[in-house]
Amino acid sequence: MKVTRRRALFNQRRTSNLYRLFALALFILAGVWLILRLHTGEISNPFDPTPTSTRTVNSLVMEGEASFNAGDLPAAITAYQEATKVDPNNAEAFAELARIQAYSSRLLSNDTDRLTRLTEALQSADQANNIAPEDSNVLAIRAFVLDWNADSNLDALRTDGQTAAKLLIQADQEALRAISSNGQNPLALAFYAEILIDEQKWTQAEQNIQPALQLGLQLMDIHRVYAYYLESNRYYSQAIEEYQQALLINPNLTFLYVSIGHNYRTLALNTSPGAQQTDLYNQALDSYAKAVRLNEQLKVLDPSPYLAIAKTYAQMGQFFAAALNAQKAVSLDPTNADLYGQLGNVYKRGRNYETAIYALQCAVDGCTPEISCKARNGCPAGDAGVTVIPLLLSPRSATYYLDYGSVLAAFSPQTPRYCDAAVRVLTLLTQTYATDQVIVQNASDGLSICASVIASQTQTPSPITTPASTVATMPTPGYTPRP
Repeated sequence: MKVTRRRALFNQRRTSNLYRLFALALFILAGVWLILRLHTGEISNPFDPTPTSTRTVNSLVMEGEASFNAGDLPAAITAYQEATKVDPNNAEAFAELARIQAYSSRLLSNDTDRLTRLTEALQSADQANNIAPEDSNVLAIRAFVLDWNADSNLDALRTDGQTAAKLLIQADQEALRAISSNGQNPLALAFYAEILIDEQKWTQAEQNIQPALQLGLQLMDIHRVYAYYLESNRYYSQAIEEYQQALLINPNLTFLYVSIGHNYRTLALNTSPGAQQTDLYNQALDSYAKAVRLNEQLKVLDPSPYLAIAKTYAQMGQFFAAALNAQKAVSLDPTNADLYGQLGNVYKRGRNYETAIYALQCAVDGCTPEISCKARNGCPAGDAGVTVIPLLLSPRSATYYLDYGSVLAAFSPQTPRYCDAAVRVLTLLTQTYATDQVIVQNASDGLSICASVIASQTQTPSPITTPASTVATMPTPGYTPRP
């Protein structure tokens, strides 16, 4: 008997499913589309490494600390600025940025640049304070920045209505808040002591710096402030020792070497001429030279060590060496009118009056590229000179105004047209500093000379002339000469 197999019960025949085929086709098309987009770069492979790895706040802070310890303050500022961008709520990074910005202002010899940097430091400190208004370290650093902003030499440049006196009061109040928040914070105690020194409250300053020393011997800032206290009280040898202690902690900070040099130079000035005085001058020059070498290694264009060397040589009576170093300082920042004023002062003290007028003109009246080169005793090949914007009259620049007016007045008997600028500058000084007897007396002497010259010109029909050779070597001030 033939039995038909019943395969359908146990082995059902496969049939195609249109929905499954349609889904498979879509999947294949999607894969092709994705591969093409990956190939053209329209879509990034999630497994590919990122082009630049994201820096963490900690790595940027460590970079900033390392740069500060190396003495490269501009690099340290950049690192901390990047850290605050990565974490805008990091009060500690903003506070440290403010501290370094304030210290870096010591590398700037131009009041305008210095005010700009200190204003940036205060903005960073304000941001830190907004984030952590009760943090003792934040408050202490903000007090420190306010104190360094409280420089009366900067008042003439301020446009926000603030003055050094107002800022110093704010600094005092902020430091007290920092101490109230944490009475054992050595930075708060030290920075308050620095403010008290600036307020000439010597006893209170010592009462705060002594516990700061006990609590923070490992901090550069503490030794720096104590050195400042000693220096302000004329304990120059002890101040040098404290600055050296600060250098043991941060050995690459050029402004500490400059401060040590200043104290050696002051000791030399107070010492009778002889071998001891020469040795003190040499130690000052050595300290400044260390700052120069550090700046060269870091490629920092800081004219302050060269200016300090120039002043030391001038104090020693070596005016040729002084002029060379002052010229080097100007070459690092040739548009800086203040540097020309200091260069002119060195020329004047060295009796190089003709060139002094060029340099002082750049500081007081501004000057053309041609005159700026003459002020530098000639520009190197390829350097056509620069236009220099004059300084506003301020306590710092008053010396340059007096030097300029006095030298012009002294030369006016031979060159009467110099009296135009001399009278203008010296009159401005007597009006602005009417209570300063030194300025008034020296300015009055110059005005008297010009009064005599002008009177003689009125009585004599023909103007006073000088030999052609003399006229050729005399500088032309920045005003239109009389016909």
